[in-house]
Amino acid sequence: MTHQENSALIDRALSRRTASVPEIPEVLDWGNARALACKECGNETPLQPQHVCEFCFGPLEVVYDYERIAATTSRERIALGAPTIWRYADLLPAPNVEWVDIGAGWSRLIDAPRLAAELGLKKLWLKFEGTNPTHSFKDRVVTVALTAARAFGFKVAACASTGNLAGAVAAHAAASGMESVVFIPEGLETGKVAAAAVYGGRLIAVEGSYDDVNRLCAELCGVKDDWAFVNVNVRPYYSEGSKTLGYEIVEQLGWRSPDAVIIPVASGSLLTKVKKGLGELHQVGLLDEAPHTAIHGAQADGCSPVARAFEEGAEDFRPVKPDTIAKSLAIGNPADGYYALRDVRATGGTVTRIPEESVAEGMKLLARTEGIFTETAGGVTIATLEKLIREGSVTPDQETVALITGVGLKTIEALGDIGPSHVIGANVEAVDRALEETE
Repeated sequence: MTHQENSALIDRALSRRTASVPEIPEVLDWGNARALACKECGNETPLQPQHVCEFCFGPLEVVYDYERIAATTSRERIALGAPTIWRYADLLPAPNVEWVDIGAGWSRLIDAPRLAAELGLKKLWLKFEGTNPTHSFKDRVVTVALTAARAFGFKVAACASTGNLAGAVAAHAAASGMESVVFIPEGLETGKVAAAAVYGGRLIAVEGSYDDVNRLCAELCGVKDDWAFVNVNVRPYYSEGSKTLGYEIVEQLGWRSPDAVIIPVASGSLLTKVKKGLGELHQVGLLDEAPHTAIHGAQADGCSPVARAFEEGAEDFRPVKPDTIAKSLAIGNPADGYYALRDVRATGGTVTRIPEESVAEGMKLLARTEGIFTETAGGVTIATLEKLIREGSVTPDQETVALITGVGLKTIEALGDIGPSHVIGANVEAVDRALEETE
């Protein structure tokens, strides 16, 4: 199924939803955001809860008044902003309502000299998203999505999720007084289930894969009044939150772009939006030189439709049935897979798949060298970086950024039977014997 055909399937749900959209306030100031535009045909439509083009069924994204941004926004203005993604409000859909903000963004860009030395790189940075409120980058997209949902008058926050998004939606909804209903595929890691359930919203497991859950949510859009599905009917706003990762990397590097960035690929939206963000910074004069960053996508072999398409030189991917330990990346029919392929090729990057057994090894390598415990998606990123260096796609002299999108406490199962190396009596001799056995 092509990306256009997939959009058409989703649009059938959209057409049934039209009569049930909440009444939108007559006067909404969206800052510098001016319209939604189709990524296929370019047709523009007013800012509203709609995610596919009425003319060609292509996906919609937010477009801005870039001349106005260039005239009013500066590095100094941004530096005076809050240490959250809203420091970049001039480049986001920022309606004149109270923003749903629990502190997402401005995560650490960590120098990683020990990992760099082991991999053979001169300079490696880790963009660590585990410091976000619910410990993943999904807080970025949700704060934007639910702010838009509130502006449109929706009452319930909902989503289809492989785990991290469920927790982010539930947390932001709880903090803003909205109800939440989140849908997950059965069999998710215990840590991710608990991290979504604890906020008191409704958490519903669905038999099947994430793609089955996503299809269900597309159908529900047609029959549930006042429900904002963050990755369906308010997706154009939701996805804009990912751009801020690119903004922060550039700002934290002293307003310059890196040579390479490694990004895990699930739906593909994170990758495409980081590229968009880098281009926008140059367009409005915040980044002096055009970005030269090679963008590399990372997938695990058990769910690698985009990587396989890249290997084959195909323009689009073929959907697959996920069977991977990296459950947060287990999207067999990625909504933005086609655009991810286009964007990596435009930057001279790649989309690479690594063996399933390498996922946990990547997690352990990062923990052993830099003291960072990442989830399986981060393991995919690190293992992919290792492979890219070995194959010469990333060279030792390239300043590289690896996106570590969440924390490992949510995916402990991936490490297998891990525990103490010894159980001993409480005496010095027993300690000495244990130490001798491990030398």
